[in-house]
Amino acid sequence: MDRNHVWHHLVNHKPFEENDPMMIVKGEGVRVWDAKGNEYLDAVSGAVWTVNVGYGRTEIADAVRDQLVTMNYFAQSAGNIPAAKFAQKLIEKMPGMSRVYYSNSGSEANEKAFKIVRQIAHKKFGGKKTKILYRERDYHGTTIATLSASGQEERRTQYGPFVPDFVAVPHCCEYRAQEGADLENYGVWAANQIEKVILEEGPDTVGALCLEPITAGGGIIEAPEGYWPRVQEICKQYDVLLHIDEVVCGLGRTGKWFGYQHYGIQPDIVTMAKGVASGYAAISCTVTTEEVFEAFKDDSDPRLGYFRDISTFGGCTAGPTAALVNMQIIEDEALLENVTHQGEYLRGCLNQLMEKYDVIGDVRGKGLFAGFELVKDRNTKEPVDETLPAAIAAHCMANGVIVGRTNRSFATLNNNICLSPPLIATRNDIDAIVQALDNALSDLT
Repeated sequence: MDRNHVWHHLVNHKPFEENDPMMIVKGEGVRVWDAKGNEYLDAVSGAVWTVNVGYGRTEIADAVRDQLVTMNYFAQSAGNIPAAKFAQKLIEKMPGMSRVYYSNSGSEANEKAFKIVRQIAHKKFGGKKTKILYRERDYHGTTIATLSASGQEERRTQYGPFVPDFVAVPHCCEYRAQEGADLENYGVWAANQIEKVILEEGPDTVGALCLEPITAGGGIIEAPEGYWPRVQEICKQYDVLLHIDEVVCGLGRTGKWFGYQHYGIQPDIVTMAKGVASGYAAISCTVTTEEVFEAFKDDSDPRLGYFRDISTFGGCTAGPTAALVNMQIIEDEALLENVTHQGEYLRGCLNQLMEKYDVIGDVRGKGLFAGFELVKDRNTKEPVDETLPAAIAAHCMANGVIVGRTNRSFATLNNNICLSPPLIATRNDIDAIVQALDNALSDLT
């Protein structure tokens, strides 16, 4: 039935003519089982960094079931109790933020943010300041507008033409610093390249800057010291809204509730999805400051002046119900502390692998969000062909561990192995992941 009728995500279906697709039928803790009874340690939290609190959480499922029987859905033009409760609890974790707009995927959350920026441009700036800046190597979603803001060329291929007024700024990957960069102050230098783009485009045309706190699918890239304070200065100087995309990093992945909270900055807009409910229900949030929200309370144009947007399943009560319990689990089980502790151990283990294998050029990450870049030569940093990380991932899976990799995103930089196990991962789980990688590297390099 699956082979005949289901159109899978990110999959070339031609091989399914001869081989059955993988069918995952059960999950418990950090492990999943397929239909053939094979057990896997899931080192990528559902393949797309989502199942933060792990599989088999009956307390989430029970809460969702009870809520759906009481009240399952009503359009978010009205209110519901789980949405109100979760909004308050979420805002308590986000000082300086104030309002929560619900939808049901990360792409949609970012679309809402882009619409907010565009409408503010018309309401406050006479139709100017419509441009939205995005960073090379960052990724913000699968829709045409979010792909327009994607810094990954292979993800964009065959989907143009794109939405106008999305403009790229240079990446901040110190390992692959741009020619002519100030290597002693690379973080500040990389941020200053954003200012250059703003000045080239015209400050009166730029409405927002959209960035991941740590670049995820683009290679697990953390900005160097000095980058984020300078970014904040630039945004304030040119009246540019700072939009932080926490779809991957949010809800504990890096050891804090949100990735941006490591860097002492105050965003204007924060988007999130994936780990908000750990995949137990669909939910995403576009969170803004009160100042952004107030821009839509102007009654000078009662017909068109408010935020005229709707997300059908933003009114489903399952999402915020699951999110409330998900957040409670993170608190009750001290998972932020576990992420910090186990993440430090994971980074240490990956550094040991780098000492052992010359093919590893760089180890990166924060918390249980880590990876390494594979190169042919450490001196030239020439990336390996993507067939090697694909083979490493296949080798690990054949030995019971699912790891991630940069997949069909770039012309030459699909050379990263990515790890994001559930936040409940133990030292034994980390050891098993690293051992699988060690075995694969030993056999394949």
